[in-house]
Amino acid sequence: MEKFNVVVSGFDRYEDVEVNPSYEVPRALENQGLMPLSGDDGALEGVDVTITAVSLPVSFSQAWPMLRQVLDRVHPNVVVATGLKHAARGIALERCATNLRDASNDEHDQSTGDLIPVRPDGPAAYWTRLPLRSILSDFSSHGIPATLSSDAGTYVCNSLFYNLLNWTSQQEHVLSGFVSFPLVNESASHEYGLPLKQQIAAGQAVVSRSVRYFQEPTASDILLV
Repeated sequence: MEKFNVVVSGFDRYEDVEVNPSYEVPRALENQGLMPLSGDDGALEGVDVTITAVSLPVSFSQAWPMLRQVLDRVHPNVVVATGLKHAARGIALERCATNLRDASNDEHDQSTGDLIPVRPDGPAAYWTRLPLRSILSDFSSHGIPATLSSDAGTYVCNSLFYNLLNWTSQQEHVLSGFVSFPLVNESASHEYGLPLKQQIAAGQAVVSRSVRYFQEPTASDILLV
């Protein structure tokens, strides 16, 4: 049986957010595994996927070093970092990590101030390594609202994403990317957010499709522009 190690990260806490999906979804994936969506083609049969969840502080200085420690310990094949977009209506698949971060002194202040590089010696941006086209197709087939996002902003999410892709670029064969969840909203009629169960299903689809792409990569799975 082919074995895969997957790391799914999220953040510990966001101010004024009672239920944080980027904390809950990674934990659910670690505990539940890859329960297939209804109508799934079963391509992961015969594959042993171990998911390790990690919760990170919302901190420029602490988030990446903590994730890096887990990556060095687990040696993953796939890494999916996650965060929260307050005003999102669905799942946001992040295409690009930019070499910019908000230089605000207060790490919990998301106001845009002066911008400085995440890594002064790094390229201007990195593209995701996840098969976005196939993930979007899975979401569409199962009624999961989603969109492509041009970048993850200039706050801790983007900084983590950039450092993750910089690390990935130095690995022989690792896939990684970033997914932004909306607020948890269990109402049947709502403007923003999705039920937590649907967000967990989305996380499972991202991991499943990424593992499949790791096994058999194809250019048709990629969608960056």
